[in-house]
Amino acid sequence: MPAAGRSVGMTTPDGERDERSDDPTRAFVPGHVTGFFSVHPHDDPRRAGSRGAGLALANGVTVTLAPANETAATTITLNGEPAATDAVTRTLDALGVAARVAVETPLPVSAGFGVSGGAALGAALAANAQFGLERTENELVGVAHAAEVAAGTGLGDVVAQARGGVPLRLEPGAPPHGDLDGVPVRADRRIEYVSFGGRSTEAVLGGDTDMLSTAGERALAALREAPTLERLVSCSAAFAREADLLTERVEAAIGAVEAAGGAASMAMLGETVFALDTGLTEASYEVTGCAIHPPGAGIVGTDFG
Repeated sequence: MPAAGRSVGMTTPDGERDERSDDPTRAFVPGHVTGFFSVHPHDDPRRAGSRGAGLALANGVTVTLAPANETAATTITLNGEPAATDAVTRTLDALGVAARVAVETPLPVSAGFGVSGGAALGAALAANAQFGLERTENELVGVAHAAEVAAGTGLGDVVAQARGGVPLRLEPGAPPHGDLDGVPVRADRRIEYVSFGGRSTEAVLGGDTDMLSTAGERALAALREAPTLERLVSCSAAFAREADLLTERVEAAIGAVEAAGGAASMAMLGETVFALDTGLTEASYEVTGCAIHPPGAGIVGTDFG
């Protein structure tokens, strides 16, 4: 299992290359739903981050990257539309490259699925392969994590997405500073979700987070006493209520799932509800479903049009 000073569990099948190529490179990063967290700032963005727990999802972020034109700066599209994704720009600037980046995802944006972190990590992985940068996995995770922290769009998604599965962030920060463990689960365990809209991560993280962090520390301690997926969701729901994060629609959906005998909670920090198995379907919501994604992030293709 990954731990401080050790490589997080990214996969790189058939995607390695030793020199720059003009053919695009593609990376996949799982989506990530944070169940609960506590905030841990630091002057060094690689040491800053969060403690908490969440789920890596098979629905994720695909990043296709090719070199920028000789005189051009980095350009980014999100689902085919031009996008200003600060975490991606910061990642590529830190790696000293400029590129054309296409980010594609079926996930709702700004809704608690780690799209920004996934785009940054995918860009780091793809740039490393594309430009022959010869960076290690931990180095690339550190660059992407620092970029997202500096951009204000997340504190723990990148390290969790790199690992995959059901990651527990025991200590904040990127390798070698952070410490990760995980809850063992079946790879095909179904997760359902429904999103009612976006929410500003920057607004929440930029405010007073003392009450939120106290609730997050309590939730992590409770989960570590009995680390199961069901316990994670229960601790997440308790955290959301204690930290006063629930909107009316989210609270109603969680209540409906629980009334139907299921387990559900809020995806931090979006107006999104996730549930185990068919919990939201049983509560009569129109949902999207996918599996937990154990392998984590990695290169998935090169040399395509």
